[in-house]
Amino acid sequence: MPRKLRQHSADQLEGQREGPVDRIRIGHGSTGIERLEARFRGQAFSPHRHDTYAIGVTLSGVQTFRYRGARRVCLPGQCHVLHPDEMHDGSAGTVEGFSYRIVYIDPSLIQQALGGKALPFVSDPIVEGRVRGGALPRALWRLEEPIDDVARIEIVTAVADFLDRASTLSVQKQGRSLHLVSLVRVRDLIVADPARRLSIAVLEGVSGLDRWTLARQFRAAFGTCPSHFRTMRQLDEARRMIRGGRPLSEAALDAGFADQSHMSRMFKRAYGFTPGKWASALV
Repeated sequence: MPRKLRQHSADQLEGQREGPVDRIRIGHGSTGIERLEARFRGQAFSPHRHDTYAIGVTLSGVQTFRYRGARRVCLPGQCHVLHPDEMHDGSAGTVEGFSYRIVYIDPSLIQQALGGKALPFVSDPIVEGRVRGGALPRALWRLEEPIDDVARIEIVTAVADFLDRASTLSVQKQGRSLHLVSLVRVRDLIVADPARRLSIAVLEGVSGLDRWTLARQFRAAFGTCPSHFRTMRQLDEARRMIRGGRPLSEAALDAGFADQSHMSRMFKRAYGFTPGKWASALV
């Protein structure tokens, strides 16, 4: 580790009270918005990808992760932005561990706020604290505060504008005209019953698009492909049931997975750790 980084970490953490090794606190959310605070030591997450924008701020320690072929370092006060469906991991940069708050936002909300553009892409995931403080509302990080309808729109609009300004891949460069009405029909059909497996022929019939156009434009609109979008909605259902006390085996079957092992594999691919570890870390 570079000398400057070692010194920063030592100065930042000196005298801090040590917290739990693994802890996840889920905050108030809203439709399409999830927020949580977590603390980890060592290797926090194995490589994984989710279908939301992930916008986080490091609270203490040094957070490091591999993203788009490079190792990144996020220091206290810095913000990181991860694009949907991009593979990344996560670990502590020092033995003391790290803590952070993070917000997951449904890409369809960002797209609606931007008037139907293809999703903005931010190539450099590390954002300085001064940018975060000026561009994003403070309410975004207040996990204990409920998000009502007005706050939801304000948060999404601010985040969408922030991402659009920071984007290095504009809609003009992409040169796409999205069939949004057709794409939303497909998305809504999957959301209505994620446990049901739909054939590509059914999706073509619902959208009126050929399978190649559907696959390309669904990703441009919502950040991932239809099959991964469905898996993530299955995992949403599984997490809801697990938090409610359902056994893992029952949650897996009711969410539409073949068995508990299948759910566990998908869970780890999406979140970087097993459902059992996730459940045990909840506070």
